[in-house]
Amino acid sequence: MVVFCQEDKQYYSFDVNNFYGTILNHNPDISHLITGHPSGVILSVNRKTFGNKDWQRLYNSPDYGISFISQDMDNEYLGNNIGLYAHYNFYFFKRILMLRLGQGLAYAATPYDEDSNYRNIAYGSHFMSSTFAMLNLTKENIVGGLGLQAGVGVIHYSNANFKAPNKSTNTLVFNVGVNYQLDSKFPAYIEKDKDLIRGAEPISFGFLFRGGINESDIVGSGQLPFYTFSAYADKRLNKKSAIQLGGELFFSEALKRYIDFRSTGRFNDGTTGDEDSKRVGVFLGHELRIDKMSILTQLGYYVYYPYDFEGKVYNRMGLQYYITKNIFSSITVRSHAAKAEAVEFSIGYRL
Repeated sequence: MVVFCQEDKQYYSFDVNNFYGTILNHNPDISHLITGHPSGVILSVNRKTFGNKDWQRLYNSPDYGISFISQDMDNEYLGNNIGLYAHYNFYFFKRILMLRLGQGLAYAATPYDEDSNYRNIAYGSHFMSSTFAMLNLTKENIVGGLGLQAGVGVIHYSNANFKAPNKSTNTLVFNVGVNYQLDSKFPAYIEKDKDLIRGAEPISFGFLFRGGINESDIVGSGQLPFYTFSAYADKRLNKKSAIQLGGELFFSEALKRYIDFRSTGRFNDGTTGDEDSKRVGVFLGHELRIDKMSILTQLGYYVYYPYDFEGKVYNRMGLQYYITKNIFSSITVRSHAAKAEAVEFSIGYRL
């Protein structure tokens, strides 16, 4: 087939989207920061796939690439943000509907400052984790390689309590833009085989060490290390999905300092300072595999919870990358509902 003859050739496209939107009031504490309508531009470069590999056919030949976002938050305290992201484009309904998911690092020009910008309680640091999603109607090659696209999206900024304060923002946006294919004559897309998704495996076991630095909600209390040791059993149901059941032990120096602060600050909440800052949790998770990359979602519950801090239920989301068949690394955010506690950097081994 012609498709396989051109397997080594790489096809690229570019798109530019202007957007306009509003900051969602997910937390009443940021109401004073919602005064205008953020706007900006998204610049993206995409590498196209055509189903030459199994993972490409499993996901209907997605694109992957890099995006740059420049956003004016239209608020004097929030200022302007810029971000760089890795993204995937997933296509549906004969490639008319496109879902783009991006994860990256953003820079806030005017974060919280106790003297000059104390009202910006959304961003506690210049550098933040950022996620964006776009759902677009798209049409390629309307005239030559030029096409159009339009839709809706959400842009999220948070440093996940790397430094307090960190109330974060979520911007709902409406976008319209153009796309351009460098080579408008594509190979044919290879359709997915009906049985391609099959690939169940026996139950396996994995072990992880997670770590990083975070700060409690007390501004100026200091950025301190945390450590988490995890073990789990997983069952790969097919080439896309695996389910997990595991347990983990949490050590947090920031929580230890927070307990000390509450015990000495005359808050009269019953904190004595002798409370144990360690926690033990159990979790149920799902792993969505995309080639060597995985999207992790986990829901956990603290079964050992000697000090009340943010609630017994926690969730974790992030990306995992398989360095080898058995060794992997991940970047995840652990939260309690919408309240992030930490960005976790992990290394693990799967038997």
